[in-house]
Amino acid sequence: MRASESRWELGRSRPVQKEVDESEGKPEGESKPEGKSDRPIVPLKGSNAPGGKGTTNQRVYEGTMGNPQRLPTMSPKLVRIAEKAKREPNTVFTSLAHLMDTEHLMEAWVRIRKDGATGVDGMTAGVYGEKLEENLQALHERLRKGSYRAPLVRRAKIPKEDGSFRELGIPTLEDKIVQKAVAMILEAIYEKDFRECSYGFRPGHSAHEALEVLRKAILFGKVNWVLDADISRFFDEMDHRKLMEIVRRRVNDGRIVRLIGKWLKAVVMTEAGIQPRERGTPQGGVISPILANIFLHHVLDEWMEDVVYGRMSGECRYIRYADDFLILFQKEADARRVLAVLPKRLGKFGLRLNEGKTKLIRFGRFAKEKESRQNRKPETFDFLGFTHYCGMSGHGKFQVMRQTQRKRFQKAVTRVVEWVKSNRYLPRKEQHRHLCRVLRGHYQYYGVTGNLRRIKGFFYRVTRAWCQWLRRRSQRHTLSWERFTEYLKRYPLPIPCLPKSYVHAVANP
Repeated sequence: MRASESRWELGRSRPVQKEVDESEGKPEGESKPEGKSDRPIVPLKGSNAPGGKGTTNQRVYEGTMGNPQRLPTMSPKLVRIAEKAKREPNTVFTSLAHLMDTEHLMEAWVRIRKDGATGVDGMTAGVYGEKLEENLQALHERLRKGSYRAPLVRRAKIPKEDGSFRELGIPTLEDKIVQKAVAMILEAIYEKDFRECSYGFRPGHSAHEALEVLRKAILFGKVNWVLDADISRFFDEMDHRKLMEIVRRRVNDGRIVRLIGKWLKAVVMTEAGIQPRERGTPQGGVISPILANIFLHHVLDEWMEDVVYGRMSGECRYIRYADDFLILFQKEADARRVLAVLPKRLGKFGLRLNEGKTKLIRFGRFAKEKESRQNRKPETFDFLGFTHYCGMSGHGKFQVMRQTQRKRFQKAVTRVVEWVKSNRYLPRKEQHRHLCRVLRGHYQYYGVTGNLRRIKGFFYRVTRAWCQWLRRRSQRHTLSWERFTEYLKRYPLPIPCLPKSYVHAVANP
């Protein structure tokens, strides 16, 4: 376990920030290099661009994820900004807009998703990429003159697990490029400020890293209580004024701040018409994750590590992934104190604690023994798609067990069934290729030790759905299970596996 993971002591509060002019993003005395960057960037056009011609849109399923440990490379300018941010944590950057040149916009274009839904203008990556250099030069000119306007945001509703809807904001393709360009600058600065307790939407950090830190903290630490907290409608209730005040403490460039303000205030197009937005940031926007991390870094991360840790009588641990966070306690009295003051802390920044989803439970190596005295089972909690419960190893030692959250499992199965039903007339080879991709993505995320039963269950449900809808391709012929197994020999599906398996470490009680 890293030293930063075992830090329980009270940290020092940071001194008042000092404003400086970082016009070049380099140390003093170093001049700005002339000419082009050392790192060549090849423009992507037409079918060469990801998501361009010849690329089909693919739905992202639960559990599909890339390699979070592969850190994206930064341009030399951003590297100097990042080094300055690390070397001078109190510096306020007042001149950053000059970094958003055509080369920087090209890098932003490479990094954005090309197969996402289109905005209100209907522009696709394939069409935009046909004249990529001209379009980016025109975009840079508008940004330089200050004539760029945030376009309308198309709103889409996605059903949630509890029956409600999550409202997603879908910006235009060009707006995604500009948002990504600004997000890359903010990321270079704030990655040096973010604490180790934050794992969501950060390069080099992943959900599995947060889950492993959680497992080790409960397994080896003095954890007896878990506070499973939930912020009510965080992305919809984020206070614009508070957010801008927090951003200006570190980034006070006029053009960058105005761009962020335009995106926060961007008008939303819904089925009922055009609606202004006074609070929140749209989920689905490229800039939203970094803004959420900046906001919660000040609201929760700094407060927990610099204030709360030092006032606890026992051990305490805090883990956050985006707006989902857990607080682990050794003593119940400490947990009750934090639970009582947490709504007040969130209320100062216009946020509310969802009392219906927030719970304090007894959890840890002694929970099972103490709950059994009262003829009760230890409670469970959900975090990042997994249900965590107290279990025992084959040697009779305590283990933190995890299995796929029931609602996530049903949602993943429903999506596969709907896809097979809608595409039952596709060639079997294309169906097989898609189902293999879905299964591998599911195994990659949910394939952890102790979850093999749910992994096998998902494989079985996918296999049954494929067989069922292959039978419906024709009204004359029936596809028996024996005949379908012959198809599986020709088109085998990935067998259930646990890519994130680990050897259980024994914790002596």
